[in-house]
Order: sequence, then structure tokens, then C-alpha cells
Amino acid sequence: MLSDPTVLILMYFILPVWLVAGFADWLCHRASHIETTTGAKESLIHLLMFAEVGVPLLAAMFLEVNALIIAVMIIAFFVHEATAMWDVRYATSARTVTPLEQHVHSFLEMIPLMGILCIVSLHWNQFLALFGLGPETARFNLVWKPEPLPVAYIASVMVVIVLFELLPYIEEFVRGWRANRGRLVPPKARKAAPGNTNLR
Repeated sequence: MLSDPTVLILMYFILPVWLVAGFADWLCHRASHIETTTGAKESLIHLLMFAEVGVPLLAAMFLEVNALIIAVMIIAFFVHEATAMWDVRYATSARTVTPLEQHVHSFLEMIPLMGILCIVSLHWNQFLALFGLGPETARFNLVWKPEPLPVAYIASVMVVIVLFELLPYIEEFVRGWRANRGRLVPPKARKAAPGNTNLR
């Protein structure tokens, strides 16, 4: 399985691009002074989206992919999309979301879909079984991968996630919290109408 081209694309292209896009998004937030515009509230939304993508990612890395894991991935994708719309609606009420940041968002939204499609193609029968189709019975148990990913790969990915995804977004939240003396929403965002970019 680890020699399958689709698996290699997932491991060494799709996941790294997602991680780079996540860090680039944090840089965009910092450049737009998120701490004094939309503040810690938007940072909490970012951490929520991180969890919505992170749970399926960890499942795919450590667990055998079956109908349950595929269902979790699909549900998480749609929940993430809904949260992303909430995020942009709130963000545009008080800060400028630049064309660069919008382009980064397009990567952050589509890369999880690309990952799901690759995983579905690798486990097609379990995907069909999820809808009562195909030759296999849907499995809904949690089982460790029969062929685990290399330890060095897992360790590298986890270190990168912590250093360049989790910690920066926690720092972003703390920065917004401090800048507004413990308030989630800065005065500028409280006065603005959601989604109204004319009031920036």
C-alpha cells in the first residue's frame, strides 16, 4: 500500500501543501492585524477549523480506513465548509481579507476534498458499502492500520503540525485576547455588520 502512487501523493504532496497553506494563512492574518480587528473570536474559529480537519487526518494516519472513517471524513468536510463560511463572514466585518488570503483559503478548502477523493479511490469498496452498495459489508470498527506509516514520517508530520499550525494559531488567539484585555471581540468588530466590507 505504501508504494501506491495515490498514497505517495497523499503523503508527500497533498498533506505538505495543506500544511504550507495553513501557515501562509496565519501569516495573512498577522499582516491584517487580526488581534485588533476581529480578535480572539476569529482565532477560535480558526482553531475549530483546525480540529475539524485534524480529526479525520489523524484517523487516516493511524487507523484502518473503512466505511466509518470515510463517513467521518465526509461529514467533517461539510462541517469545515460551513465553519469556513462563518469565518469569512465574520472576518470581512472588520478586517481586509486580501486577494492573497482568499487564494490561500481556496487551497485550505479544496485540499481536504482532494485528500478525501484519494482515500475514497483507495478504499472504493468501503465507500460503496457506506451506501449499501458493492461487494463488501460496511465496517464501522476502529482498528489500527495493518500497515502503519513509517515512524519517521509520522514524527515529522506531527512536529510540523505542532510548530507551524497549532502553536501559531494558539499564539494568534493569545495575541487577540491580550490586545483586547480579555475580550473575544474587539470594539471595531462589535460595531460592524457581519459580511459588510464597507465598514472596515
